[in-house]
Amino acid sequence: MASSKHFTAILAFLLASSLIAASSANFYQNFDITWGNGRGQISNNGDLLTLSLDKSSGSGFQSNNQYLFGNIDMELKLVPGNSAGTVTAYYLSSQGSTWDEIDFEFLGNLSGDPYILHTNIFTQGKGNREQQFYLWFDPTTDFHTYSILWNPQHIIFSVDGIPIREFKNSESMGIPFPKNQAMRIYSSLWNADDWATRGGIIKTDWTQAPFFASYRNFNAKACVWSSGVSSCASNSTSSDNAWLTQELDSTSQDKLKWVQNNYMIYNYCTDLKRFPQGLPQECSIA
Repeated sequence: MASSKHFTAILAFLLASSLIAASSANFYQNFDITWGNGRGQISNNGDLLTLSLDKSSGSGFQSNNQYLFGNIDMELKLVPGNSAGTVTAYYLSSQGSTWDEIDFEFLGNLSGDPYILHTNIFTQGKGNREQQFYLWFDPTTDFHTYSILWNPQHIIFSVDGIPIREFKNSESMGIPFPKNQAMRIYSSLWNADDWATRGGIIKTDWTQAPFFASYRNFNAKACVWSSGVSSCASNSTSSDNAWLTQELDSTSQDKLKWVQNNYMIYNYCTDLKRFPQGLPQECSIA
């Protein structure tokens, strides 16, 4: 566990970061609601997107653009109350049988119990890289920022500006890294009560439906991929593209360790029962 002094410093940072406003982009311009038969709605002149789930169907959306690397923020407010059985997924993914994918999934729970933030990374169609966390706040009472920094060096998951997970490019060790397939942003709210809450023991209470998740303040500093050409190709040295070479500084590394020491509840890299023949190779990387 972190020292009380370190804990206090982190909490101070969390309070300060909650006051920082993210720049927003219009949902009408950037996304299409792709399924749900009207259960997904864009409102407030394009500033707010809401997904809903009832017993008949969930809903989802995807970005109009494809990206090959990006620094992507989205504010989410998750399903409140008894959200057991529901999953709100927010992720990047390419297409095809050897797809790449970078996942945030929020697993609902009974009222009073914490959400589980589930993360995973797929490369060339292979995942099994799950890490799970509790959050240090209630994600249902207000909006919080969930970010993916994806550049040629690494992938960093962050919550309200706090890094929670890093996946490094270790191609020199023969470990695939997602760098060749453009990905869209996707999100969906759906029923997964066969596995989402306590391994499927707790089922969705449909008397609580419809369930709602809300989105705002999407912001992407990213390389848009179109017709085989990246928008970053002509201005790769621009200050706006500093994220392409961004690394975790010592302060960010301390915050990452604090989250992992205090809020990580599952790490595939410590699951010897799951990998009796040896942990995945990337787990040896500090």
